[in-house]
Amino acid sequence: MRKIHWLLALVLFGAVFATAPAQPKRPADKNAAKAAPTIEGMEIKRGDGTYLGLTLLDGKFKLTFYDKEKEPMQANVIRVVARWPNVHGPGHNRTVLLPAGDGTFLHGAQFVRPPHAFKLYLILVAVEGSNETENINVDFRG
Repeated sequence: MRKIHWLLALVLFGAVFATAPAQPKRPADKNAAKAAPTIEGMEIKRGDGTYLGLTLLDGKFKLTFYDKEKEPMQANVIRVVARWPNVHGPGHNRTVLLPAGDGTFLHGAQFVRPPHAFKLYLILVAVEGSNETENINVDFRG
């Protein structure tokens, strides 16, 4: 007899929620329809509110520049000096990243040997002949 009561209660409970009125759908948000911009590789926020995207392209560093809305922008530095520990011996590895492609990124010249987990030191040089630099330190995990 108890099994019948539980079964009846379960059926009535299901019937109540099956006939409940559906929630009205909200109109689609126009901003949500636009895909959120993504930053390629590791996201680095700069002091002025812009962003950098750091990744490896063909085993070499690629640094992409983004504005405050995370949209690609022209690189606002002329070169970047990168330094990271040499896990295969003494000292550090170094490379210079120079403008490449459509001007929205800088590309390095030296191949980065794995493992790709190290402290990376970047020096961004703003203008030729100027002492204006920006230093960025990141834990790179490529």
